Amino acid sequence: MTDAGSGGRPVVGFVGLGSMGGALAANLVAAGHEVVAFDPAGPERVPSGAAGAGGVAEVAGRAEVVVLSLPDGAASHQVAERIAGRSPRRVTRVVDTSTIGVAAARQVAALLAGAGIGYVDAPVSGGVAGARARTIAVMFAGSDDDCAAVGPVLAGLSDRCRRVGARPGLAQALKLANNFLSATALIATSEAVAFGTAAGLDMATMLDVLNAASGQNTATSDKFPHHVLTGRYAAGFANTLMAKDVALYLEAVGELEAVGEVGRTPVVAPVTARLWKQFAAAEAGADFTRIYPFVRGG
Repeated sequence: MTDAGSGGRPVVGFVGLGSMGGALAANLVAAGHEVVAFDPAGPERVPSGAAGAGGVAEVAGRAEVVVLSLPDGAASHQVAERIAGRSPRRVTRVVDTSTIGVAAARQVAALLAGAGIGYVDAPVSGGVAGARARTIAVMFAGSDDDCAAVGPVLAGLSDRCRRVGARPGLAQALKLANNFLSATALIATSEAVAFGTAAGLDMATMLDVLNAASGQNTATSDKFPHHVLTGRYAAGFANTLMAKDVALYLEAVGELEAVGEVGRTPVVAPVTARLWKQFAAAEAGADFTRIYPFVRGG
């Protein structure tokens, strides 16, 4: 599925070359884009085929579209300030693949708009493996003009891009809903599998049956078979990031509740958020699939 356009290939800047950002930047290079990239951790993170830059300001001066892949809203806001403050600059649009929350996306969009720069909110879901395979879901939101202008860039990131709204923040809302469901499914599956194995069931047998029954979810079909059952625990997503995403979801729900847009106070979300916060505090930076031994208690 894709709503991303095609056509000309603008010079693309990339800021944030962690596991996800590095894979996405490499996809752009493979798709034929000229890419100039920067990460504060150092030039060794720049993917093969891309040009390294000395900082955000240099990226903004050389690229027409800048893609961000950053850990949180504070980082996106800081980078956006540097882009907006660059003079002269070449950049006309920013595509933010980070998960930063609804309010932060709107703030960054407003900051960039003040400098005449368009903003497309474009968080991703599907993990590092999905990014490398070009199967990662890119959900994006922005004005017609901005989305059309960055269409070739979005198409370079993945084969699965979908426009979900006309204003920044809407893609963040969908991404937070997605991650809340993923986080809840992983905790619930951990509890269920811990119960089953304690009762004497074989984990592999449980997963086979669950995946052919109504309990099937992304944890039973992907996370457990590939990372828990194998003992790899290497999905490439930190528990601290999941805790952050669920907290952002709960925050966004609270904002809607405060203005009367949510009719019932959330019950499941606070429990999910509390458990992920506890896990992140106990084993900061651990792969998020390690929630299973944490829930199991050993």
